[in-house]
Amino acid sequence: MAKIIYTRTDEAPLLATYSLKPIIEAFATSAGVEVETRDISLAARVLAQFTDRLPADQQVPDSLSELGELAKTPEANIIKLPNISASVPQLKATIAELQSQGYELPDYPDEPATDDERDAKARYDKAKGSAVNPVLREGNSDRRAPQAVKNFAKAHPHSMGDWSSDSKTNVATMASGDFRDNEKSVVIPADDTLQIRLRPAAGETVVLKEALPVLADEVIDATKMDVAELHKFLKAQIARAKDEGILFSVHLKATMMKVSDPILFGHVIEAFFPEVYAEYGAALAEAGLTSDNGLAAILGGLDDLSADVAAGVKAGIEKGMDEGPSLAMVDSHKGITNLHVPSDVIVDASMPAMIRVGGKMWNKDDATQDALAVIPDSSYAGVYQTVIEDCRVNGAFDPTTMGTVPNVGLMAQKAEEYGSHDKTFEIAQDGVVEIVNSAGEVLLSHNVAAADIWRACQTKDVPVRDWVKLAVTRARLSETPAVFWLDETRAHDRNLKAKVEEYLGDHDTEGLDIQIMNPVEATQFSIDRIRQGKDTISVTGNVLRDYNTDLFPILELGTSAKMLSVVPLIAGGGLFETGAGGSAPKHVQQLIEENHLRWDSLGEFLALAESFRHEFNVHGNARAGVLADTLDAATGRFLEENKSPSRKVGEIDNRGSHFFLTLYWAQELAAQTTDEPLAEAIKPVAQALETNAETISAELLEVQGNPVDLGGYYYPEEAKLDSAMRPSSTLNEIISSLSAKV
Repeated sequence: MAKIIYTRTDEAPLLATYSLKPIIEAFATSAGVEVETRDISLAARVLAQFTDRLPADQQVPDSLSELGELAKTPEANIIKLPNISASVPQLKATIAELQSQGYELPDYPDEPATDDERDAKARYDKAKGSAVNPVLREGNSDRRAPQAVKNFAKAHPHSMGDWSSDSKTNVATMASGDFRDNEKSVVIPADDTLQIRLRPAAGETVVLKEALPVLADEVIDATKMDVAELHKFLKAQIARAKDEGILFSVHLKATMMKVSDPILFGHVIEAFFPEVYAEYGAALAEAGLTSDNGLAAILGGLDDLSADVAAGVKAGIEKGMDEGPSLAMVDSHKGITNLHVPSDVIVDASMPAMIRVGGKMWNKDDATQDALAVIPDSSYAGVYQTVIEDCRVNGAFDPTTMGTVPNVGLMAQKAEEYGSHDKTFEIAQDGVVEIVNSAGEVLLSHNVAAADIWRACQTKDVPVRDWVKLAVTRARLSETPAVFWLDETRAHDRNLKAKVEEYLGDHDTEGLDIQIMNPVEATQFSIDRIRQGKDTISVTGNVLRDYNTDLFPILELGTSAKMLSVVPLIAGGGLFETGAGGSAPKHVQQLIEENHLRWDSLGEFLALAESFRHEFNVHGNARAGVLADTLDAATGRFLEENKSPSRKVGEIDNRGSHFFLTLYWAQELAAQTTDEPLAEAIKPVAQALETNAETISAELLEVQGNPVDLGGYYYPEEAKLDSAMRPSSTLNEIISSLSAKV
């Protein structure tokens, strides 16, 4: 029997799954397709690392590894919902919740001192950050706004803030000493095994990574962040924000770049409160209150300090707040600043949001204000500065007329920076870091100082070839110009550019407009066309893929959650990713307080249709093709009828939107003539849904307004989830009858 694997993840997408998946299962049955769940939530990933320490009734399978192997086979058909890309504070919160539920897990050790602590930290770190995506993404990304979604955005434009030509908002980035400036790159001539080592100024050589397998034609990069230069830069930007009277904000990727960016975040805090760290830095470190975890963790851990030290730290932080520039706020009502939690302000979501509202962020008075957006590494900061400068001159974009920027992204087999987690190190002592081949030859090297951040990354050749092929395919199918965003002044991009130019020769590009530009030029080219209502495919590496698939959709559609994300797996299977989950925590909070879930499952609808279409195209399952086409039609009607969830309690929420999608899908199936037996089987169900629409809507609305107990945030209880997300007995009975009829 054909199978679709539907992932069980975290937060709002997890809640929505308990409402939507029974509906999916009922329809899929008609095509002989089984829908199975695999739990790859943060909590499940944590528990899977400690199977040997837990009793049998608490053990969970390592579903992520299982799906990683499945993704390498032609049989793969996986719908992947958004995960928490766990920062250390989120990981610690998950551990604490699991411990409270009776799981005997060790605490997360920030500074492991024993073998047991080092073992525990190594296990936990496997679940930290973007642990899921690199495992499942055995193909490159094809991400775009479906036409129905684009048409809806034009007909019902989201709000856009006004841009002033006098706006003081800008991006600040390093001119030297950063990852971009220090990057070196080499193409490996033959299969080999490399070693990464630190030759200290004094003492014995330290092996940072013993055996790193590489393949012929693979691109290996290495670079470093000069922390001394970083602190000079941060000091200058703090002063600049103060002088210009604008908000200070820092924009990093402390989740995906789970080793380097939390450290960078910590340096920002130390630079913002220099007096605190000059006087109390040692005491904070001794208490395990690392700046990497953010200001909230420090303030929350003051009880671990002596009373006089705690008072001094608190007073020093308050003084720094008073005397420094105003900080951008995450939640002004609760006093949560840009520096409180490293995972609160993620660059790919925070920068487009700032641009969308006129280049402003929220201040402590709950008003919007111009801001200095500090992005230390200059690799891609110019993309955002280019958009800001364009808006300052030309004003806000117009969603009713603007074009679109779909993306073809290089990400297969852990390509580029997101594959660098196990090759990123905070340097312990002055010396030289080297990458050495099996013959003992030094391929890449950097002089480093203690506390510098050094990292390497890999890009295999097969994904690059597939990436070029996918770009040509998309350009041909959509009749749209495609631009490779590559900067020949960067070492990595020079090597990639040479490969792109070579591999384009393997394809028929006659009549296609395919260009190579650096990111700043490509940004300006794309937004010039956007303002003319024209489309442009951005063909990018992994980090820019992540940035662009938030930047342009947020400007075009108001959210990146409405994008269609297809990953044609290299082995022949399919991975279908749903929308981004950046605001999911607020959605969960509202459900718990008011039993209203405003999560929009449009991304799930789009991914599901493509999943059924894959089953039809690859395996010839005609009925799956009918399900895909009718689901697309139902989704179009869903948008036209404006059945997306409201933000307000007492109005339609996620569960109500699932009902209307079910109604429209059943009606489309009943009306189609491609498969008449299926139409006949569905007609009574469609009629029952229509007849009982008012009753079902009332049952879904009447539960709102009251608190909900889920039995946990990171690892909620199954029965409580099911009860909360399926409150309409009438709808549940009809869904059960659908499964029986088909």
